[in-house]
Amino acid sequence: MEKLKICHVSLAVYPDHRDGSAKFERNIYEELKARGHDIILLTVQWAEGFQDSNIHTIDVPNSRFLWVPKYSWTYRNYLKSNEFDILHANGSRGALPIILAKKKYVTHIHDVGPFQTSFSAIPGLKWLERKNARKATKIMCGAQSVRTEISEYMNVDKNKITVVSVGIDPQFKPEPKKGEILKEKLRLKGPVMFYVGRIAFYKGVDDIIKAYHIARKEIPDLSCVIGGKPTIKMEPIVEKWKDENPGVQFVGIIPDEDLPTYYSMADMFVTYSYASEGFGITPVESLSCGTPVICSDLPAYKEVLKNQATFVQPRNPSLLAEQIVKHVKIPEMGIDKVKSAAPLLQNYSWKEVVNRIESVYSEYLYGEI
Repeated sequence: MEKLKICHVSLAVYPDHRDGSAKFERNIYEELKARGHDIILLTVQWAEGFQDSNIHTIDVPNSRFLWVPKYSWTYRNYLKSNEFDILHANGSRGALPIILAKKKYVTHIHDVGPFQTSFSAIPGLKWLERKNARKATKIMCGAQSVRTEISEYMNVDKNKITVVSVGIDPQFKPEPKKGEILKEKLRLKGPVMFYVGRIAFYKGVDDIIKAYHIARKEIPDLSCVIGGKPTIKMEPIVEKWKDENPGVQFVGIIPDEDLPTYYSMADMFVTYSYASEGFGITPVESLSCGTPVICSDLPAYKEVLKNQATFVQPRNPSLLAEQIVKHVKIPEMGIDKVKSAAPLLQNYSWKEVVNRIESVYSEYLYGEI
């Protein structure tokens, strides 16, 4: 398409933040920039900052609430005095300055978490989510199931919501030799089950640990490795888990360059959220690395993974343990799904994702295409 003048606004961007939303924003920014678009990214410097002159940052108080005034009004004033072909907000908090500037824009909504769980106690967040959904001219999300949820929870026309999905970096590929070395380093002897991601209460990590202990009754040498950073509220709970479960290895934040090795080390990847999943990036990364996936049967997971994973009703550790045992005793169950996953994985490249985003931009600027 023709080269556009684009401004993205995101409260958090990788690597200052390492969650899925922050990584999504950085990847689509880089791909749009590589395609020759004149793109500016407005964000906050939470950590080391950025070496890219097109990524504008401001310092704000590092707290759950005090960032709001400076972030909102600084970038509101910037947007009032600059014109762009496209304004693109990453989530409702990304949209705050654009809404205050009274500009037209498109937005990406990753999930409907505030309406399904109480994991965020930020005052007015549901109001802001609805405001963002209603003010945006176009909405993008990661799955058809999320499209339906956004329409229902936020009371917006489904026709203005487009499914864009998420991309997987080319680095995610099998690394069996490195996996074996890592397994030795971690002193793991038997089959390994692995989880990585945010450790929030709705992610079901407690149920994964319970399922591990149940499964060990039949698979005594089974190992469990858990990676990721706990939320502030979960930090004391995770410390308690460490004391109560010495057989579970908590490895903390795993550097991105090491993630393929961790996936490759495992005999199965287990993710067991019971709410608020808008896509499911980690199970797709696992499949890309050749590791079978067991996950909860949330609509987004089933839509994104099709038949390439084993789905289990959430909040049922005994049922999860049954599938873990089956995957150990009948390994071809998972291996066959991995072998047939190639056509599915081709859909999740950043090139394809940004092709779809550019189509949304064209619809925004010129009408239906």
